[in-house]
Amino acid sequence: MRNPNFKTLLFLILWFSFVLPLVISINGDSQILVRVKDSQLNDPNGMLHDWVISTPDQSPCNWTGITCETQNQTVVSIDLSVFGISGGFPFGFCRIWTLRALSLAGNFLNGSVSSQALSSCSHLQEINLSDNLFTGELPNFPSENLEVLQLSNNNFTGDIPPSFGQIHALKVLQLGGNLLNGKVPSFLGNLTELTHFELGYNPFKASPLPSEIGNLSKLEVLWLTKSNLVGAIPASIGNLVSLKNLDLSSNFLSGKIPESLSRLKNLEQIEFYENQLSGELPESLANLKALLRFDVSQNSLTGKLPEKIAALPLESLNLNDNYFTGEIPEVLASNQYLVQLKLFNNSFTGKLPYNLGKVSPLEDLDVSTNNLTGELPPFLCYKKKLQRIVVFKNQLSGNIPESYGECHTLNYIRMGDNALSGLVPEKFWGLPLFQFLELENNHFEGSISPVISALQKLTSLRISGNNFSGEIPEEICWLENVTQINLSQNRFSGELPLCIADLKLQKLDLQDNELTGKIPSSVSSWTELTELNLARNRFSGEIPPALGSLPALTYLDLSGNLLSGKIPEDLTKLRLNQFNLSDNKLNGKVPSGFDHEFFISGLLGNPDLCSPNLQPLPPCARTRPSTYYVVAILAICFLLLIGSVLWFYRTRSKFGSKTRRPYKVTAFQRVGFSEEEIFPFLKDENIIGTGGSGRVYKVKLKTGQTVAVKRLWGVKPETDTVFKSETETLGRIRHGNIVKLLMCCSGEEFRLLVYEYMENGSLGDALHGDKCAGLIDWPRRLTIAIGAAQGLAYLHHDCMPAIVHRDVKSNNILLDEEMMPRVADFGLAKTLQIKVGDCDGAMSRIVGTHGYIAPEYVYTLKVTEKSDVYSFGVVLLELITGKGPNDPSFGENKDLVKWVTEAALSSSSSADGGMDSGEKCFRNLAHIVDPRMNPSASDMKEIEKVLNVALKCTSAFPLSRPSMRKVVELLKDQRCGQLVAV
Repeated sequence: MRNPNFKTLLFLILWFSFVLPLVISINGDSQILVRVKDSQLNDPNGMLHDWVISTPDQSPCNWTGITCETQNQTVVSIDLSVFGISGGFPFGFCRIWTLRALSLAGNFLNGSVSSQALSSCSHLQEINLSDNLFTGELPNFPSENLEVLQLSNNNFTGDIPPSFGQIHALKVLQLGGNLLNGKVPSFLGNLTELTHFELGYNPFKASPLPSEIGNLSKLEVLWLTKSNLVGAIPASIGNLVSLKNLDLSSNFLSGKIPESLSRLKNLEQIEFYENQLSGELPESLANLKALLRFDVSQNSLTGKLPEKIAALPLESLNLNDNYFTGEIPEVLASNQYLVQLKLFNNSFTGKLPYNLGKVSPLEDLDVSTNNLTGELPPFLCYKKKLQRIVVFKNQLSGNIPESYGECHTLNYIRMGDNALSGLVPEKFWGLPLFQFLELENNHFEGSISPVISALQKLTSLRISGNNFSGEIPEEICWLENVTQINLSQNRFSGELPLCIADLKLQKLDLQDNELTGKIPSSVSSWTELTELNLARNRFSGEIPPALGSLPALTYLDLSGNLLSGKIPEDLTKLRLNQFNLSDNKLNGKVPSGFDHEFFISGLLGNPDLCSPNLQPLPPCARTRPSTYYVVAILAICFLLLIGSVLWFYRTRSKFGSKTRRPYKVTAFQRVGFSEEEIFPFLKDENIIGTGGSGRVYKVKLKTGQTVAVKRLWGVKPETDTVFKSETETLGRIRHGNIVKLLMCCSGEEFRLLVYEYMENGSLGDALHGDKCAGLIDWPRRLTIAIGAAQGLAYLHHDCMPAIVHRDVKSNNILLDEEMMPRVADFGLAKTLQIKVGDCDGAMSRIVGTHGYIAPEYVYTLKVTEKSDVYSFGVVLLELITGKGPNDPSFGENKDLVKWVTEAALSSSSSADGGMDSGEKCFRNLAHIVDPRMNPSASDMKEIEKVLNVALKCTSAFPLSRPSMRKVVELLKDQRCGQLVAV
């Protein structure tokens, strides 16, 4: 029989050796977590509300973001990703000695991370600090146990430390999306355990891809896009036998694609687009049987598409923007997996494979701008997946196959500039998902089918330059989302449906047809119309004066018709770049607003027009007024007097009554005036601006205060939408870089918005008008850029829910008396209250301003913060170049983004010799900088950096654009040489 004291002793030994330390550890972990929360983190959303010690032995294992080992209940993982927390690096977490994984991704943590703070983290195996605001140089991370290091999308600068080459256990290294500006170091080839190696989107110094990269035989993902790589792709890349994803896109790589690439039998994706690669495609690439996605677009590749490569079971094949020749191999049609085929901007000849699409789930076909002949393949939509057909600028002939009319997934068609002919299939006109339909410059005939009314998502209808005939059907008025209609150079006849004036068009081009009847006179819905071209038809009657009230109209061509009567005085209110009323039957005196030589050519061919100043128009005869006219004038004056009296009593009862106010007033700021003081100033002489939503008046009150008052156009659903958006958005916003809404006033017949007055108008007027004196130096422009960015960052990141402006442009950035910016005009703003599984903020129609609209928005109608980022990038380009987003000097089909990209980043000629990429960019930069600034050498360096920010913002891919918060950081970095946290 054993001594009971022995059992007791054994129990105590076990207690003190195992149980007691465990209890102490659990209790200690809880205290560490709470201490870090209270002293090192800011938790504005209350995500860590349950990190509270309620009992002395409180376990943290059920706390938010905490994972414990199941057997001994010790903390092994802390995951606070996307919690909205801020503060510095919470090094206190590393005091939990059992901790193995720490993830703080997707927050607002900032400041630098010191090597000393990390010294206590040597037991960690995984560290994830991605998508934060960390700054400074990369620290030295403990190398004993670290296997996963994720630091992407921060603001780290400088070189990659040599100590990184000593983290031998590392499997995942992600440093993409930072500001690292050293070279891609060769010592990273020592990390032979790496499976994921990602350095993309860093402004590294121009350097080649180190050949030591071939040592990473376990590598599965290599992502080095936009890393300023130069020179040839090293042959050693063929040693990466485990590689699945290879992305070297958007660099300056040159030379041929190495044959050694064919050894990578596991490779699923090759992304080499946007480089300077040359030569032919190695036929040995056909050995890559696992390859699914192959993109070598935007290079200088030549030769034919090898038949063996075309026979690969690819999901996507992108060869666009090269110099490929020859025919497209027929074997391509045998691919059972092909989803995307992009061969545009090459010199391919011959026919498209007849069976293309018959066995593959094809969704996207773009073979535009080649030399293709023959007919369109009949089976493109055989699998009922096809969404896009883009074949413009070829020599294709024949009819549109009837089978395309059954393709209900189609949403984007561009077939212009071919030799296609015949009737457009009836059902094709009515495919309901069409957003863009272009058939221009072919030989089509027949009429527009009434089934076009089904195209409720259509935004652009372009069928000019054909032989279409018949009347324009009234069903075209059902296209409630269409913004551009171009039916020019056809044989349409009959009268124009008057309901077309109900559409919210931006461009209407009907020139060179046989249309008759009158021009619509009720055009109040055309508030966004910029171009109206009705030239060379048979329109008759008078020019509607209402055209003069269109706030956005800059292009008006009514020439070559049968229009009669006088030129309405109202047309002089327009700000026209193109004006043509020639070759009509107009008569009378030319309005004084057109009495300028600029307008002469647009007035000729009207024999009965006269002008005292414009030759060769005849002078107007001076006639003595008859008794009849004198009596008539007196009668009109009497009626005006009676009308004025009635108006006075009516307005006094409406606005001036102290006992009854038939309108609602809401004040958002403390103001020292009443709405009744404003009403008398809402007259034409006080107008300072006219926009798509209304007129703006400058009102100087008796107190000496000046305000800006926007009176919206009429009272209708669209007006109420703008009014509601402005008041709900600006009414709750308080930020120094966002214009202040002081008050609003709404009645049965009017909607008024009262703002603080901005002395220097809009940035757009300052840059592109006659008032550039305050913007001739670069530092002032950079100050404006930073201020506007801060305003947008506040909307995106500090408002709950986030607000997307949706109409960011230079005209909506106002400047106060000190030239400090305010973001304004929130009539299109939307709050983002999107849940997972929703439609990502899809809108029913395109809104915004041409030249500023993000490319994906045009096709998807989806609203995100990245749409604003794109528009702001265009504003940055305006500040750099002094040019507008659609400057005529760019040429046809080219906007500011494309012009700058081509001018600043174009490849140098062979004469450039050994010049590095930075010098190339600097040399080209001088051609695009606004010469009015006369910038210094230091200014040019700043401008070059801001240009890089602008190009990031205007990336075609939304995911590649930085957040507005990061844009603020990048812009501040250009100013002071170091990053400043928001």
